[in-house]
Amino acid sequence: MDTREAVQNRIIELCTAKRWPINAVANYSGVPPSTMKNIVGGQSKNPGIVTIKKICDGLEISLTEFFDTDTFRNLEQEIK
Repeated sequence: MDTREAVQNRIIELCTAKRWPINAVANYSGVPPSTMKNIVGGQSKNPGIVTIKKICDGLEISLTEFFDTDTFRNLEQEIK
């Protein structure tokens, strides 16, 4: 799994836990629904940290809470 997939999966996981549809999170975050759809659908190759921060704000969590998972701790280095 690469970082893009980890971000994608984490957003889906958080939306599922809160029982919020992706479009609701987009609205709460101020992120265009098309951007959210591209991130969650895997079309976005490099979701930026500012966008991820906005999504976290919409989900009412911190960046630390977003990234503080085993998935992110165990990601392999992508530049070799």
